[in-house]
Amino acid sequence: MPIRRAAFWRALVALAVVGVSFYVALTTPPRLGLDLRGGTRIVLETQDSPTVRADADATDRALEVLRRRVDGLGVAEPSLARAGERRIVVELPGVQDPREAAGVIGRTAQLTFHAVTATADGPAGPPAADGSRVLADPGLPGGHLRLGPPVLTGDGVKDASAVLDTRTGLGWSIDLSFRGSAGDAWARLTGEAACAAPADPARRVAIVLDDRVLSAPGVQDSVPCGQGITGGSTQITGGFSADEARDLAALVKGGALPVPVTVIEQSTVGPTLGTEAIRASALAAAIGLLCTGAFVIAVYRLLGVLATVALALYGLISYAAVVALGATLTLPGLAGFVLAIGMAVDANVLVFERAREEYTAPRAAGPGRERDLRRPLRVGFAKAWSAVADSNVTTLLAAGLLFVFATGPVKGFGVTLSIGVLASMFSAMLITRLLAEWAVRRPAVARRPALTGMATVGRLRTRLTRRPPRLMRHRRRWLG
Repeated sequence: MPIRRAAFWRALVALAVVGVSFYVALTTPPRLGLDLRGGTRIVLETQDSPTVRADADATDRALEVLRRRVDGLGVAEPSLARAGERRIVVELPGVQDPREAAGVIGRTAQLTFHAVTATADGPAGPPAADGSRVLADPGLPGGHLRLGPPVLTGDGVKDASAVLDTRTGLGWSIDLSFRGSAGDAWARLTGEAACAAPADPARRVAIVLDDRVLSAPGVQDSVPCGQGITGGSTQITGGFSADEARDLAALVKGGALPVPVTVIEQSTVGPTLGTEAIRASALAAAIGLLCTGAFVIAVYRLLGVLATVALALYGLISYAAVVALGATLTLPGLAGFVLAIGMAVDANVLVFERAREEYTAPRAAGPGRERDLRRPLRVGFAKAWSAVADSNVTTLLAAGLLFVFATGPVKGFGVTLSIGVLASMFSAMLITRLLAEWAVRRPAVARRPALTGMATVGRLRTRLTRRPPRLMRHRRRWLG
């Protein structure tokens, strides 16, 4: 009775897992990496600035800023990694214009807020010793503004988002919110500007990004002199398009790069190559399943057929696990799936060989016991568990190291290999066991034990047992 109860729960768990896997596989599309979906690959190199050396630490800080920018652009599953001391590799799946992407993520994005002191005849120029400067007026073609030193920088910006103002018809703008003392600085800046006359240029506040005045709005009459705009938020307007507003919000929110970066390589991977890679990987997986299935069927007969069915379900379960977790599927990741096929059948081989030994070993328990196929099978699964667990735990440790220390597609390989190992253990130790125990209970199979492949150890193993290879007999030759 306990055995049947355990078998019932094993069958229930297996049925639930297979059912959920079918549902996930049919309803959830996979996330494809750059090598499968196509997209843009950009290699950036950090450069020394007058105040900061582009060493490994500065490159790491630049990498984090770029990561926030790319996240703000809404690119699906981007990959950013440092290569060497100064280089950063950026992979953007689905982005087919490398120049536009490089222009957005590679800008220095130095955001500053200035008081407007007066209008100027020009020309625009670099900052003076006190930080004041002259820049072009975005609201007046040919006009220029004289700006005071920066009162606030982009480091004080807490959040930035692109919004569409449908109520007033101003179009797209960027809402900014400030953190901590930056909100007080903004209130002081707008409070001083509110004290100027309505027609005075000093009533305006300039928002500058990378030596360009994005917007220089005038402070509204309702803002009290000396108090300014409180609440720690403001809005940048300037006739932006939807893409311009989103890109600008991503730049501002991401912050300023600690060192300048230059694009040294940019390339595009077309979706055609990705389709071919998927087709080739699927073909390789199919060939691997067929060859593995043919081998186990030839050696283990009925048990081999059931193990092949479990292998097919392994593929379903591991694929469903990847898409359910939202992991990015790359070409090395597909290789991890194919590799785990061999590991999945390895567990079946260990179990079936142990069951063979148990069935063919001399019995002291009385006649007729050798006809019982159920007991050797149960012993095979029980005795092989330690060896299966040991080999798979070792592989999981290696896959975990890849996930922790590797980047990009190599990390994806570690993820899919881990999922494949866990799915292979589930399919071999649970699904194969359920199918095999069901089969050996059939009267037709019990009367013909040779159908299961457990009745004999096979010609090759018999020969090796009778004449074991003496590999150490010529150890000097092998060492040479």
